[in-house]
Amino acid sequence: MNTTPRLKNKNILISGASVAGPALAYWLRRHGFTPTVVERAPALRDGGYAVDFRGQAHLTVLDRMGIMADVKRAQTNMGAMWYVNEAGKKLASLPADLFSGDVEILRGDLARILYDATKDHTEYIFGDSITSISEDDDGVRVTFERGAPRRFDLVVGADGLHSNVRALAFGPESRFVNELGLYCAIFTTANHLGLDHTGHAYGTPGKLAAMYSARQNTEAKAMFYFGSPPLSYDRRDIGQQKKILAETFAGVGWETPRLLRAMWDAPDFYFDSVSQVHVDGWSRGRAVLLGDAAACASPLSGMGTGLAMVGAYVLAGELAAAGGDHRTGFARYEEAMRDYTRGCQKQGEGVSKWMVPESRFIAWFMNQNYKLLPYVPWKGLIAKGVRKTAEAITLKTYGL
Repeated sequence: MNTTPRLKNKNILISGASVAGPALAYWLRRHGFTPTVVERAPALRDGGYAVDFRGQAHLTVLDRMGIMADVKRAQTNMGAMWYVNEAGKKLASLPADLFSGDVEILRGDLARILYDATKDHTEYIFGDSITSISEDDDGVRVTFERGAPRRFDLVVGADGLHSNVRALAFGPESRFVNELGLYCAIFTTANHLGLDHTGHAYGTPGKLAAMYSARQNTEAKAMFYFGSPPLSYDRRDIGQQKKILAETFAGVGWETPRLLRAMWDAPDFYFDSVSQVHVDGWSRGRAVLLGDAAACASPLSGMGTGLAMVGAYVLAGELAAAGGDHRTGFARYEEAMRDYTRGCQKQGEGVSKWMVPESRFIAWFMNQNYKLLPYVPWKGLIAKGVRKTAEAITLKTYGL
C-alpha cells in the first residue's frame, strides 16, 4: 500500500459500479484513499456487449492491477465476423483484430472481475442514487434516493453516458451528449446457430441485425443497430424500448424474427443511442467526471472501456501525486488525458455510415470491399491505426 501521511480529501464517493468506477476505486485504495461506490442498480449489471483492450497502454493498466490473468481466462477468443445474406450465406468477413483487439471480454465479466478485486476494501452501495451535491469549504454533502445524507471530500461521476453526477454538478445532458444518428440494442440469447467463436451480421438499408457466440459458445449476444433521428422514450422503461426495437425491425429477414421473439424473455436488455460526450472541463469544484461521463467515445470506436481504465489509473495517480489536492490533481488528470481522449473519440466518428449504410448501393459497395479486404496489401492498416491511437499516451508509475 502506497500511503501518504499528509494526504488530503481521502473520502471519495464514486457514482457508478460498471467499469470506470470500480477501476478507480482500486487505484484510489492503492494510493491510500477511502473510496465508496454507489450504484443505482440493485446488483452488478451482467450482460452487455464485448469490450476489448489493445495496445501497450491498455495492457499495462491491466497488468499493474494484477487482473490480466483473470481477464484472459474470461476472454472471448473471437474469430472473424461474417456478413451474411437473408438466407444466411456468408458474403464477406471482417478479421478479428479489427474489432476484438488484443484481449476481448464481455462487459459483464469485466465488471465482475473489477468488483471482486475491490469488494474487500471498498464500500459498495447498490440500489441507490445521488439526488443532490452541496459543496462547501470542507467537503461535499450528498443526499441519496434511499440512504441518509453523508459527507465526502470529493465526488466522481463514473456513471456513464447519462451521468447523474454530470447532470447535478455540470448541467443538463443536452449540453454534452451528441447523438450520432444510430441506436443500439443488445441482449443475451441462445446460440441456436451453433456459432463457434464467431458472429453473423445481416444488414438492410439503415438497419443491422447480428448475433455472435459468447462464453465459449454456450450462449450468444443478439445485437441490433438502426439509424434514426433522436427518439423520445423512458430510459427506465425496458418494455417500451423492446417495443421500439420490435417495431423497427418488423419484416426484416434472416434470423431477425427469431431473435426478436427471444428478446421478450431475455435475462438482460440494453438499449440506447450511439452517442459521444463532449464536456469542456471535466471538473467542477470537488466533482470530477471519468470514463463515458466525461468523454464517451461511442461503442463504435472500440475505445471506451480501455479509455475508462486508463482514465481511472491517471485520475487516481494524479490525485495522489498532488497529495489529495483536488484542484491540482483534477487539472493534471485532464491535462494528461485530454488529447488522448480526443484521439479515441475520433475513432468513433463516421463509423455509422459504413456500419449501417443508408442505401442498398452503399451496402453493396461495402460488401465488395469486405470481400477484397483479406487480399489487399493495406488490410492491416485500419487495425494498426486503431492500435496507434490506443497507445498514444505515456503512463507514469505514480510511485507504485
